[in-house]
Amino acid sequence: MSLIPDPFKQLPWRVFGLLTLMAAFGWVVLYSAAGGHIMPWAGMQAARFVVFLVMAEAIARVPLSFIEKMALPVYGVLLVALVLVELIGGVAGGSQRWINLGFMQLQPSEFMKLACVLAVARFYTLLPARQIRTWTALWPACALIGIPAALILIQPDLGTALMVTAGGVTVMFLAGLPMRLFVGAAASVIGAVPIAFSMLHEYQQKRILIFMDPESDPLGAGYHISQSKIAIGSGGIFGKGFLHGTQSHLDYLPEGHTDFVFATMAEEWGVVGGVFLIVCFMLLLRWGMRVAMRTEAKFPRMVAAGLSMTIFFYIAINMMMVMGLAPVVGIPLPFMSYGGSSMMTIMMCVGIILNIDRERTRRSSTGWK
Repeated sequence: MSLIPDPFKQLPWRVFGLLTLMAAFGWVVLYSAAGGHIMPWAGMQAARFVVFLVMAEAIARVPLSFIEKMALPVYGVLLVALVLVELIGGVAGGSQRWINLGFMQLQPSEFMKLACVLAVARFYTLLPARQIRTWTALWPACALIGIPAALILIQPDLGTALMVTAGGVTVMFLAGLPMRLFVGAAASVIGAVPIAFSMLHEYQQKRILIFMDPESDPLGAGYHISQSKIAIGSGGIFGKGFLHGTQSHLDYLPEGHTDFVFATMAEEWGVVGGVFLIVCFMLLLRWGMRVAMRTEAKFPRMVAAGLSMTIFFYIAINMMMVMGLAPVVGIPLPFMSYGGSSMMTIMMCVGIILNIDRERTRRSSTGWK
């Protein structure tokens, strides 16, 4: 007789173990970034992870049919919240992104990354199969993606707007739309780029232009990228050693505990630490995509793949940003960057993918409509 209770046997220990391993590595990096102190970053990050891990498990136990039915209503509520941000939202750091609820600051745009994937997937689930190759399959999805992306862009928050767009477009691709529709939509997007660029603040426009040549303004707009490259390059193969980083400890590296935490890690742990982290991310993404590939029903398949790609975009954009391969847009690195909003979004994605995986093993795909 096993001494382990059945509820604990049902927990996805491999997934939780992988998440905990990455999070623990993040705590170590944040501990070093704070000069060898648990507070204020490592301790708070560990507490948040435990809370959000429980939240992910709770989401995994919600009936998937309920999540599917609530996809569009939740999207609508968040869209209204984005409008309220423009009307009554609080301003911090030159950006208007939060609604003050008294007991907390709510950032609707963070939840929209997930809600957009669910809403677009729900739309294509309801769309008759015979219309999937017509313009009727394109313009409503573009509206579902474009309206919140535009509202987020004027906050301004370029990084989150890109994430919302990327997640939604991924689901459109997975829905099976013909390539000619994507070509037409891409042409429209290219035509709108000058308008979108003009809506950005001056500092955001500089970030986009400077990443091609950060050395042209090393003490101004190119400072973040230049210092990040120095930190990553100076780490070498094995790094400078735990608590021996200089760029972050001497405050040369801005945002070394948030957006540029990968550079902080690479300086002390070198290529070895970077490869370890990338392998962990690859295992997480492999799990998410395998869940999608094994699921035959339309809605859960698109959601699992869409949320997996949302996590991928977090990782790819952040790493490209800190290496100077993309503009600085303020995308955090999952499980590494200090902050609660992004971790909560990632763990909600994990919870829904876990839900889909459990539902798949619990009953045949004919149970999903």
